[in-house]
Amino acid sequence: MNRSFYTIMAAQFFSSLADNALLIAAIALLVQLEAPAWMTPLLKLFFVLSYVVLAAFVGAFADSRPKGNVMFITNTIKFVGCVVMLFGSHPLLAYAIVGLGAAAYSPAKYGILTELLPPEKLVAANGWIEGLTVGSIILGTVLGGVLISASVSQSLLSLDVPALETGIDTAAESAILIIMMIYVIAALINLRIPDTGARYVSQKTNPIELIKDFAVCFRTLWDDRLGQISLAVTTLFWGAGATLQFIVIKWAQVALHMTLSQGAILQAISAFGVAGGAVWAAWRIPLRSSLKVLPYGIAMGLVVCVMAIYNSDMLPNITLFSIGKLEVSLNLVPAYFLLILVGWLAGYFVVPMNALLQHRGHVLMSAGHSIAVQNFNENISVLMMLLLYSGLIWLDVPIQYVIIGFGVFVSIIMWLVIKRHKANQAERDSMHLIGEHKH
Repeated sequence: MNRSFYTIMAAQFFSSLADNALLIAAIALLVQLEAPAWMTPLLKLFFVLSYVVLAAFVGAFADSRPKGNVMFITNTIKFVGCVVMLFGSHPLLAYAIVGLGAAAYSPAKYGILTELLPPEKLVAANGWIEGLTVGSIILGTVLGGVLISASVSQSLLSLDVPALETGIDTAAESAILIIMMIYVIAALINLRIPDTGARYVSQKTNPIELIKDFAVCFRTLWDDRLGQISLAVTTLFWGAGATLQFIVIKWAQVALHMTLSQGAILQAISAFGVAGGAVWAAWRIPLRSSLKVLPYGIAMGLVVCVMAIYNSDMLPNITLFSIGKLEVSLNLVPAYFLLILVGWLAGYFVVPMNALLQHRGHVLMSAGHSIAVQNFNENISVLMMLLLYSGLIWLDVPIQYVIIGFGVFVSIIMWLVIKRHKANQAERDSMHLIGEHKH
């Protein structure tokens, strides 16, 4: 990888770090405002909504100028969202502004990879991007928790600037101020991203025309024999991943007898598995072999089903060792192993699919437009699967049945995707198209 790639990696890390820390600060701000409990999950909804609503427009914007410039502008929008949140706007509205910046940032972040790197390096690039993103999610969540903690927030609030009244008086507000500084660091790194020289046809500005263009790109990617397979897999993965976050927390409370805060730690354990699988795929899987990982999706669904069988009463509660305040006991080791395995399988099969989808999108249309189509499909999947999960919880369906249903659903969909791919290739071989250059 060249130096430009590492600059993009650094910019992505700090921007994602700030995004995840800000979510914790926004939750703390809602608590401070004594907002009703149902507003907390709406933060995720308001953030994701921009990916769906603005999908027709952000791709054209990403292709209208150099990607580094786009990343700087969209990172600045995130900074504005912080400012709005800090100075009195409702957290939901402010976080929606941050989501707007993130939705426009994504096509530039992934699109520049296809401009900067040859097709054979896309799997490795995606592996490192996904691994780094998972790391930023873990560290960002931890950073947000540290910044709103009593000891750290008191130290931050005790720092006074002579002759300057900031109006920052609470832990959440001091955390947001620090997070704004992280966005500034990301913006400065964005300025160091070089122009790749890639230029696309002049982008339309009429909203109706943009929507028509997006519809054409949408159909083009779904009609492509390779694009439709990779798009189906990534769409399933992101919807399943978002739902699995909530399933794991509920499973931890019911089957492992954990508190909410202890259950949240399991997210980090699963995330380490995703990062490991992503890096392993980056090392082992070339782009031309990307479709060979599809069976791992079936395996992931089946391993999830095993989670429904296990509970912490099956083994004695013997403490093996402690890491800070975290005690690792014998009866929790199988749970940790299952989560790491699920995460590893997920990271291993989704990274090559991401790379193949970016490659086909770049060849068939443009980097920004293809990523916008991908984001639209993935976030529609997130919203629909979360809605289905919420309905099952509202109906008071036991979590064990929910887990089995979820795992079987993932495995069946992946099996159908594999059958569709085999049928496509039996009708007309298209594997030789992998690695072709844009024409």
